[in-house]
Parts: sequence; C-alpha cells; structure tokens
Amino acid sequence: MNFTTDMRDYGYKGEETIDEKHIPARITAVHRERFEAVCGYGQICARIKTGAYKDGLINYPTAGDFVSIEYNPMGDSLIADTLPRSSFFSRKDPTPGRGEQAVAANFDYVFIMQSLNHDLNPRRMERYLTLAWQSGAIPVILLTKADIADNISGAVRDISKTAAGADIIPVSSKTGYGLDRLGDHICSRKTAVFLGSSGVGKSSLVNALAGEEIMNVSGIREDDSKGRHTTTHRQLVMLKNGAMIIDTPGMRELGMWDASEGISTAFGDVEKFAAMCRFSDCRHENEPGCAVRAAIERGELSEERLESYRKLSDESAASDKQDMLRKKRERFKDIALQNKKRRKTERRFGGKDDYR
Repeated sequence: MNFTTDMRDYGYKGEETIDEKHIPARITAVHRERFEAVCGYGQICARIKTGAYKDGLINYPTAGDFVSIEYNPMGDSLIADTLPRSSFFSRKDPTPGRGEQAVAANFDYVFIMQSLNHDLNPRRMERYLTLAWQSGAIPVILLTKADIADNISGAVRDISKTAAGADIIPVSSKTGYGLDRLGDHICSRKTAVFLGSSGVGKSSLVNALAGEEIMNVSGIREDDSKGRHTTTHRQLVMLKNGAMIIDTPGMRELGMWDASEGISTAFGDVEKFAAMCRFSDCRHENEPGCAVRAAIERGELSEERLESYRKLSDESAASDKQDMLRKKRERFKDIALQNKKRRKTERRFGGKDDYR
C-alpha cells in the first residue's frame, strides 16, 4: 500500500518511515482514551499501546504531537511512542492532585487571544505570555472584536506595557480587520496554537481564516462578555492554504507549571531591576538598596506588575515542588511493587519464606 499523504505537509521533518514496523503520524484530536491522527495513509483513529506507556517514561500524546504508530488498515492503529517535541504548552491541571496537563505540542506560534470588551485583562495576559514563552514557540497577541472597540490604539498601548517583545495585532473576524497581518504566521506547513478564555472569539477567527465554517460558534452574554465553550476538545485542523491551527477549549484557570524560563522572558523588566538590588535574595519589600522599589517610586515599574511577578514565580516554584513529591511517591510505589514481586517469586520457587 502506497502513502497518499505527505507528512511534511503536516510539519513532520523526520524520515517518512521510522522502522519496518512503525510509521509517523500526527495527533489531530484527543478524546480521552482515543485519538484522531493523520499518517501517510490518511486520516486514522488510534489508541495508545498500553505497554509502551506503562512506566510513564514516554510523554502521553496531546494535540499536535508526532507519534510512532503500528498502522492497522482494519481498525484502530496503535501509538507506540511519542516523538521528540519542538515546542510544548502545558498548565497546572485544574483537577487537584493531577499535576501537569498537556495542551498542545509542535507549534511555531502561540496566538494569545483577548477580546477588546470586558474580557481584556492584563494580568491574565501575563499568565498566557509566561507559558507561551516557556513553550519554546513565538507568542503573538491577538486583540479580537476590534469592530466594537472604542480605542484600539489605547488598548494596544496598555497591553504593550506587559507584552515583553510579542507582536500585538488587533483583529475582527466580523469585518476582516487586521487578518492580513497574520499572513506570515498562518502559512503552509506552519502550526499555530490558539489560546484564550471562553467567548474570546477563537472559533470565529478560525472560521474567518479558513474562509468557511469549520468550528461551531456561540454568542456571549452582553453584561459580562462571558461565553460558553464552543471547542470541547483540543484539535488540529489544516486550512486550505496548508497552515495548521490547534484550537483549544476556553480556559477558566491557567495555573503555572515549570515556568521559570517563561517568567524570566515575560518579566524581563522586573528581573532587570532585580539584578541591580544590593542583596541577591531581595524580596523587594523594605530591604535597603532595592532597585525594584526605586523603579516603582520613579514610575518605571508598577506595583501590579511586581505582584504578578511574585505570584507567578511562587506558583511555578510550588508546581516544581509538587512535581518532585509526585515523582518521589511514584518511585516509592515502584520499589514497593518490585519488593512484592520479589517476595512472590521467592515463595513460588522455594524461597526462605516457605521453610520457616
């Protein structure tokens, strides 16, 4: 059977075949225990090969991942391995005790979307930017619903204070305003992940870029600009021009997870002043010689900006500690399991336990 799909069109940069038994595929949608994917033979459904992922050493697949599969033309293929990632976006799982939640992988751009209505929130923007820089891709801020904005230039100016080097592009899915500026990002063999809260207009923008309705769209409440989730699962779609978009459900919570590098980039202004403090462990409160407090007094840095930096840094540190404790528990669990197996083997083959 010959390949009908060129995986390079889906961003794959490796060899067409991995070995005699496995071929590459890209995850296009995640549905609990089942996945949609595309491989050289076209669109397929797949499940993970349980044994391969049993020890937890292989990353569980998410939307955008390239994987190695055992192709099955008669039913679900088996995912045997998750291939190395070029970029990866994750957050703290909103369900207590679950640790990290994968959102998307292998994308070139992160489109951080906020609406030019009640949804515009600089503090939320800082969270998205931190995790976007951490992902390894290039963040782009899209200010949606520009057709209803009273002061676009003012909004761009306000957001630029916390944007840390990211492009800021006002757009309108309704009128097409600003969409031409996305041409360098939405192009053949490139992937962009769309992030934003419910009602921000992700699905409407995807439809506008696609030139057809490929995503369901719902309205928002006029009193608070809140919307319902129209995307219910993470999915990758290819547009007519060969560009790929990973759409994600709206996120009400965006907790930090291993974001130290992203924080350094997103809050470069804070860390620039922090490096000038007299004491290396300065908390930027009442310590003498604090360059951060001096910058706030001069109006070069806001108190809100510092508080965001502290909060996100503390969350990231807490997630690192939580991950370390989780791995420690898993290690002890594995040791206990191995000891149980050893005792069972000793009893079965006449070990000392049988001759007491």
